[in-house]
Amino acid sequence: MDLVIRNATLPDGGTPVDIAIQGERIAAIGPRLACTGAREVDAEGDLVTPPFVDAHFHMDATLSHGLPRVNASGTLLEGIALWGELKPQLTQDALAERAMQYCDWAVARGLLAIRTHVDVCDDRLLAVEALLDVKRRVAPYIDMQLVAFPQDGLLRSPTAFANLKRAIAMGVDVVGGIPHFERTMAAGAESVRLLCEFAADKGLRVDMHCDESDDPLSRHIETLAAETHRLGLHGRVAGSHLTSMHSMDNYYVSKLLPLIAESGVAAIANPLINITLQGRHDTYPKRRGMTRVPELLAAGVDVAFGHDCVMDPWYGLGSGDMLEVAHMGLHVAQMTGREAMHQCFLAVTATPARILGLEGYGLAPGCNADLVLLDAGSTVEAIRLRAARRMVVRRGRVVSEAPRARASLALPGRPGEIDFRLGR
Repeated sequence: MDLVIRNATLPDGGTPVDIAIQGERIAAIGPRLACTGAREVDAEGDLVTPPFVDAHFHMDATLSHGLPRVNASGTLLEGIALWGELKPQLTQDALAERAMQYCDWAVARGLLAIRTHVDVCDDRLLAVEALLDVKRRVAPYIDMQLVAFPQDGLLRSPTAFANLKRAIAMGVDVVGGIPHFERTMAAGAESVRLLCEFAADKGLRVDMHCDESDDPLSRHIETLAAETHRLGLHGRVAGSHLTSMHSMDNYYVSKLLPLIAESGVAAIANPLINITLQGRHDTYPKRRGMTRVPELLAAGVDVAFGHDCVMDPWYGLGSGDMLEVAHMGLHVAQMTGREAMHQCFLAVTATPARILGLEGYGLAPGCNADLVLLDAGSTVEAIRLRAARRMVVRRGRVVSEAPRARASLALPGRPGEIDFRLGR
């Protein structure tokens, strides 16, 4: 074998196993495999997981914090206004350079699949061209999907729909939308219909910014689910954010959840950004902002967590760490039961991989040899510690390595080194 990882704990727990890799595929998984590898690594009981997956990101804006100025209020609407100011100043080379730097960070974090929205309301489609180039350049180590995103509104921006169609023809993968940003609720619903019909005609997936609002009457997720069901798009559509659901009354939600589940629409929450941007008009009590993650999961809806923003007009923090995203999601949703915490780990790995339709993803013989060795013994411990990525493997090749997290102590009668883990 080319690489054998010994004594690895898998995300579902259980007895440690060995993972044998040959070429770009996992050849075998099992206890004490009778094989040798050109390189062998002892995981020492640490967690090996398939790579992290970010189901919702904005690569065209990443690392642009402070350009042309800082978001003084920290609000969503000022961020949108800032992006409008920045767009005329964008250059393809600068945008691509920032995106490539972020992709370097992503690989080091074990984040090997990203779905990124790209604004199509600039008639130059400069960002589209830049990210198509970035997608080609990072293809050996990151699976990247591009979403054609009419940031200024499909109907509100005169050239948005034509630009979206141009972007798809250029090679963008997914149809996006933002119905709650249209001038009226009726226009928002019409944009959902038009975009879903276009996607159905082209055989494409759909991922819409949907109801990113505190307004309980912003109910475009209902239209999105209904159009998905009408057009037979089951399993190909995601609604991102869905934050208005945190303000809806329980009776309406009791009817909405079965519709979402029946239509096969997935939900993508963005915990870091939702908890930051929502509830801004409240005094106290102040709403938490994130959509109803436990209720969606209980209804059988796939729920993923996205990073959304890293150092851009909307958010001046972030580092590409999907464990930080899971950590925030766990707290905001109050998902502190053992199984619920494990579900938060799945929300940044297996679930978004399913939403993106990634082929060959997983830890089983025949799957792509893409995996991450973490400085943690379980999925819950990985979230708690935002565990160091001891090793990141892409198609059987080690692409990043980092030391365990350790600290030296100089205290009388105490250990000389600690690792913040229990039971070791």
